[in-house]
Amino acid sequence: QVQLVESGGGLVQAGGSLRLSCAASGRIVSINAMGWYRQARGKQRELVARINSGGSTNYADSVKGRFTISRENAKNTVFLQMNSLKPEDTAVYYCNAEGVLSHYGGSYNSRGYWGQGTQVTVSS
Repeated sequence: QVQLVESGGGLVQAGGSLRLSCAASGRIVSINAMGWYRQARGKQRELVARINSGGSTNYADSVKGRFTISRENAKNTVFLQMNSLKPEDTAVYYCNAEGVLSHYGGSYNSRGYWGQGTQVTVSS
């Protein structure tokens, strides 16, 4: 079974930095794209940043210039470096993997997966 395990969340003061990591495990053949979403209390989940297998990235306007997404394809791992954090960045951050091709029991399957979420709290 494919799993996404996140780490790196926590409490930081405004202006500080955090680095999130997400590792996908299981019998993975390839992953199309990986990304980070966040959901603040009382709000809908939103895309923060996404990177595809070729390295192309896109970011939410609110984080451009402050956050950087990167990926180690060989390790099925994605990172989110968050700098100049603001209180409005406070949310649960979820790792997402799109188009995960896995091989189990002699068959191939392609689908998306979510991590369990990690809390990021930025104090003012």
